[in-house]
Amino acid sequence: MTEQAPTPSSEGIVGLDEPKKMTREDWRKKKELEEQRKLGNAPAEVDEEGKDINPHIPQYISSVPWYIDPSKRPTLKHQRPQSETQSQFSAIGEWYKRGVQEGALVTKYRKGACENCGAMTHKKKDCLERPRKVGAKFTGTGIAPDEHNQVQLNMDYDGKRDRWNGYDPEEHQRIVEEYAKVDLAKRTLKAHKLQDELASGKLDQTVSREHDSEDEDEDKYADDIDMPGQNFDSKRRITVRNLRIREDTAKYLRNLDPNSAYYDPKTRAMRENPHANTGMNPEEVQYAGDNFARYSGDTIAMAQTQLFAWDAYERGSEVHLQADPTKLELLHKSFKVKKEDFKEEQRESILEKYGGREHLDAPPRELLLAQTEDYVEYSRHGAVLKGLEKAVARSKYEEDVLINNHTCIWGSYWKDGFWGYKCCHSMVKQSYCTGDTGVQISNSDCVPFEEGLTQPEEEEQPKSLLEMHRDKLKEKKKKKKNKKNKKHSSDSSDSEDEEKKKEKLKKALEAEDKRVKHIEVIMQLDERKRPYNSLQEVKAPTEEEMEAFRMKRARPDDPMASFLGQ
Repeated sequence: MTEQAPTPSSEGIVGLDEPKKMTREDWRKKKELEEQRKLGNAPAEVDEEGKDINPHIPQYISSVPWYIDPSKRPTLKHQRPQSETQSQFSAIGEWYKRGVQEGALVTKYRKGACENCGAMTHKKKDCLERPRKVGAKFTGTGIAPDEHNQVQLNMDYDGKRDRWNGYDPEEHQRIVEEYAKVDLAKRTLKAHKLQDELASGKLDQTVSREHDSEDEDEDKYADDIDMPGQNFDSKRRITVRNLRIREDTAKYLRNLDPNSAYYDPKTRAMRENPHANTGMNPEEVQYAGDNFARYSGDTIAMAQTQLFAWDAYERGSEVHLQADPTKLELLHKSFKVKKEDFKEEQRESILEKYGGREHLDAPPRELLLAQTEDYVEYSRHGAVLKGLEKAVARSKYEEDVLINNHTCIWGSYWKDGFWGYKCCHSMVKQSYCTGDTGVQISNSDCVPFEEGLTQPEEEEQPKSLLEMHRDKLKEKKKKKKNKKNKKHSSDSSDSEDEEKKKEKLKKALEAEDKRVKHIEVIMQLDERKRPYNSLQEVKAPTEEEMEAFRMKRARPDDPMASFLGQ
């Protein structure tokens, strides 16, 4: 039993309804049609150009994205190269042109050109030439050639990420040619040198052959040597002994303190002295660290010679520390002598031209500045025992100016918000000093004059137990009477207290008004003309004064603040 293939009209209906939600029946028909096309029983789909679409192409390739063709027609156009999109990108060999355009030179000024140099590719404000006194617009001479217009290239995805885009391969050829010329010059110079030596009779033909073989391979020292530890030829064994002998004590066992010198297990190195914290002399210890041995003997001199060999090789001298150490040592010594002679000649020439030889014969700086004839002895704490102390640097203002018999300056004493003199505790500026008497008066409480004249009362004699008991009974009776009297007088006393509080509050409000007006007047004055301690009060405020301050206080956040004066 064979299934009948659907008609073309039904295919169009299924294709048009594809973006919408398909029913179960439509989905089944679509799958059956795909199976028939794969088996060859149904004709294949046709695109807009009349070409058949292979039914075996996967759906993720044959399905058209929504942003390419919203109509959802069967097509494979989106998988083919898009000619219109390829044409909008720049070619792979295209790059920005720089420099001057090739062509005939312009001899006359052209309208719209740069007024300074006469080029057509920029204006006067963008001109990079030197500003002329009279521009090319008026002289008509010295017209600069036109530059290439910098066209903005539109690179594709690969062009933007090509690290060699815009590179000129001829540039590398110039570098190769330059190195070849340098190599040729070196070989020519060496050949002339060998010819001179042969003419003088210093070298024979065998030595010249050896030199020729050396020229063929300049890196013979690097190529002939195998890796360290890998060459086992007995005649030319090159090994690196980086493993310690098993009979030696390991470096990390010299001192078991974990806070001693750091041991690197990878390189088996301990740079610092492991016995540094123990106070032992490094010369008496068997092992004092790798640094103790690395920088001893001729190590520093060898390093300086190696640096000199590198500098000499860069300047054209054929010297090598391992190949010809004797020649290098002699050259280094002659270089040191010539360097010292050059410095001495330079110094003598400067002295002859500018003078000042007498200043070089002056005593050393330590004798001129550090040593004097003033003898001073100091204690272990830095205090001066004998001699004068070092003078204190003073400012341009007057200091320690004492007036009116005072031994201290004004401002050396402070109490309760006021400044004064420390010698007499006087708070009045430019007052006469009263000495210790003023200090005693200021420290003692003020006593009325009459009380001071009264004689001291006689000391009371101790009371007996009976008298003390009678006094207690009298006090109890007095307390009971006072309680009865308080009940009768409570009503009258409450009214009197309220009246007194109102009067005190009224007086406090008036004083607060005066204080606020006084502050306003003082704040309007200049700071230099404002009286001393004009805004300072020492006494503690009373309850009435605090209540008056709260009532008169301005509250900007109060919504009814604008109606207070009405």
